[in-house]
Amino acid sequence: MDLEAVRTFVAVADTGRFQEAAADLAITQQAVSRRISVWEKSLGVRLFTRTPRGAELTIDGQALLPHARELLRVAERAVASVRAGHRPLRVDVIASRGAQSGLMRGFHRAHPEVELDVLMLFEIEAAVAAIRSGAIDASFRAVAAPGQPLPEDIVSVPVLDEPLQLLVGPAHALAGARSVTVAQLVGHRIWMPGIVPGTEWGAYYDALVAEFGLSIEATGPNFGSDALLDTIADTPALATFMGGHTRLIWPTGHGLRRIPVTDPTPVYPHSLIWRRDNPHPALPALREYLGSAQSSPPERETWKPGWAAREPNGR
Repeated sequence: MDLEAVRTFVAVADTGRFQEAAADLAITQQAVSRRISVWEKSLGVRLFTRTPRGAELTIDGQALLPHARELLRVAERAVASVRAGHRPLRVDVIASRGAQSGLMRGFHRAHPEVELDVLMLFEIEAAVAAIRSGAIDASFRAVAAPGQPLPEDIVSVPVLDEPLQLLVGPAHALAGARSVTVAQLVGHRIWMPGIVPGTEWGAYYDALVAEFGLSIEATGPNFGSDALLDTIADTPALATFMGGHTRLIWPTGHGLRRIPVTDPTPVYPHSLIWRRDNPHPALPALREYLGSAQSSPPERETWKPGWAAREPNGR
């Protein structure tokens, strides 16, 4: 349907004169007449009766007018839904319980006026494609993994180095430790079924294994965090890594322990990425909030892969 014809019809109905409608629409009177004539022919009815006083709606025109007004309102809402500043800020996080979700909850508390859409995309390639197409505004990722360079139009800045913790059940050999060193983990089975080859977190744990000689197993299907916690609680031989800012809730009977890892503390590098020319007005507020929310420098020595320590392309 020709929205310009609809808009012209409503303007003539409101003013009662073709000449005044033309002035309101900044077009010629002839253009107004032509649009109305073409639409009348396509509908097969007369919409106006010309009189000495101007243009009066016919019965069909009167029946059409409220629907025409609604069409214009719907069109305006459709445009507003994608216009920067009039649609939600769309941000991708990897997991609903992870540190990234916690950062977005903090941003929402600090800026309740910003409407948010928080979604979860799996692969970094999908996230980058969505950013470049405008489907999302930003994503949290561990960037610069080997073989995964960011396009030049994508900006990245680090926002959080999240310390890893060891999660064990009550019967595990390390369950009573207040902290463990990386060297103490050599020889222990660390089970992480959520690691997927080719992902940035897969590259992170590959580097961790290569650096310290750890045994990380990704065997078996990934049934989610609840199933993982059940298995760790019931299997003394298994442990797993969890981010220090990851929110976990488990039954009291599980008796799970979260143990800090030291000398050095492995940290997972979260960065925010977005398209360099993204005009959404809430994006600077998110970047400013994340900059102010960064943790203080760690008290202990930390480790992250060499590719994660490179200078980001947003600096």
